[in-house]
Amino acid sequence: MSTVSALADALRQRVLSGEIDPGTSLPEQEIAAAYGVARPTVREALAVLVHEGLLRRERNRSAYVPEVTTADLDDLMFVRRPLEQLMARSLAGRRVREADAALERMAALPDDAPWSDVVAEHMALHQALVEAVGSPRLLRLYGALAAETRLGLVRLRRVYEDRDQLVAEHRALLDAIAAGDAQAAVHEHLGHSWGATAGD
Repeated sequence: MSTVSALADALRQRVLSGEIDPGTSLPEQEIAAAYGVARPTVREALAVLVHEGLLRRERNRSAYVPEVTTADLDDLMFVRRPLEQLMARSLAGRRVREADAALERMAALPDDAPWSDVVAEHMALHQALVEAVGSPRLLRLYGALAAETRLGLVRLRRVYEDRDQLVAEHRALLDAIAAGDAQAAVHEHLGHSWGATAGD
């Protein structure tokens, strides 16, 4: 793994674990000193995370973690819900092995695992479902929402302090899709997991 990739991974984990608060600036010089790397390395690592949508960079300002408000989450769900319903209808009556595997990995995470590991398995589960549909366009549309979804999940770490609840919700989602009850599955899952529970 290159130094740039290693630094990007370290910063990504801190962002997705909520260790770096929204709005926090990430000055290149401070990061270079903290990690013992050159500023060009920091600049490249930050560019990776900006490209992923986990950081933003504006002219004459350091890269920073964007704020995700309740209004942002509501709008995200406005767009994400029909995509998830389309996915669930397409997969009704099926089990997706990769999604089941991601769920089991999530369930097996130790209590002290960083929240970024939970986010990774959550995203892997939903990604596996969307990929199983076999629609490149649906995959692209869903992928465009991935960064905001991941940042939104950071807000939910306090809601899901009991990770068994998150596992149970996703198990119910997968079971409902396999049973063919796609519309109810998505409505229940997204309606419970987002919005007002996240707070401001």
